[in-house]
Amino acid sequence: MKTAIVRHLATQRSLDLTDLETEFDPEFGILWGYMKPQGVPSFTPKLLEDIRKHDRLLETNGGRVFYEGEYRAVNYYVGASRRKGVFNLGGDLSYFMQCIERRDRDALLAYATLCVDNLYPRTQNYFAPGMITISLVQGDALGGGFEVALSSNVIIAEEQAKMGLPEILFNLFPGMGAYSLLARRVGPRLAESMILSGNLYPAAKLHEMGIVDMVVPEGQGEMAVYEYVEKVHKRRNGVAATYQARQTVFPVTHEELMKITTIWVDAALRLEDKDVRTMTRLVRSQSRLTQGAAAGNPAVEKQAR
Repeated sequence: MKTAIVRHLATQRSLDLTDLETEFDPEFGILWGYMKPQGVPSFTPKLLEDIRKHDRLLETNGGRVFYEGEYRAVNYYVGASRRKGVFNLGGDLSYFMQCIERRDRDALLAYATLCVDNLYPRTQNYFAPGMITISLVQGDALGGGFEVALSSNVIIAEEQAKMGLPEILFNLFPGMGAYSLLARRVGPRLAESMILSGNLYPAAKLHEMGIVDMVVPEGQGEMAVYEYVEKVHKRRNGVAATYQARQTVFPVTHEELMKITTIWVDAALRLEDKDVRTMTRLVRSQSRLTQGAAAGNPAVEKQAR
């Protein structure tokens, strides 16, 4: 079993990224993208900017990275996290509250647009037909974190991970792709049920529902990625083409994502004081999680009540 991972430093150094760390394994052409935002492990504007900066270069180079003096094809792009116990907690709630208090629609829309501009290319495999995208979820993926996981062709989750869309708990909805991506996996009725419940689901349950593709024991996520890659590598062209066909039959367009995220912006600006207070409690909970990151996983569905 392949266990060593070769650091890919060229892109990170040239782009001066601080909240995203990348590694490249040239044997299989695996690009690992590890989120490592400063502070609360959410989609801060800085993390979003780092991801977009890196991925824009990947798109410009035709799905290739510069490695040891030459451009190498990325066959698999794995999205993961460096934060133990957390994949990503979703939107930057502190930033949302600041924008809502200022009634700053332009700032909220700019943030939401950056989220869509990051998510959409991943749903299109970064416009590289032979690439397969994988989300490796080794901790909780909430809200926007779950949306990003859903944007990949394949979701591999460790058994302790939980995923869900808690936005309804503060009277909002996940507006950066959840409805579009869930509806294409499980149908609109179940997608709406998940969105409106605010529940978190264990990885095993999501596997039963057909949302997560593979569940593995805690600590075995990276090895599971290699197991998947070794299994499909000889027929990668056919597998990637099948995912491309899926996108053709059930297309996700940038226009659709932008229309929905604009609904989200307007809904956010209609939040009442009691909703913002609930959001404030979540922010405090996330801050405590950050200060004691080793303590365990967030129980957002309990803390928000």
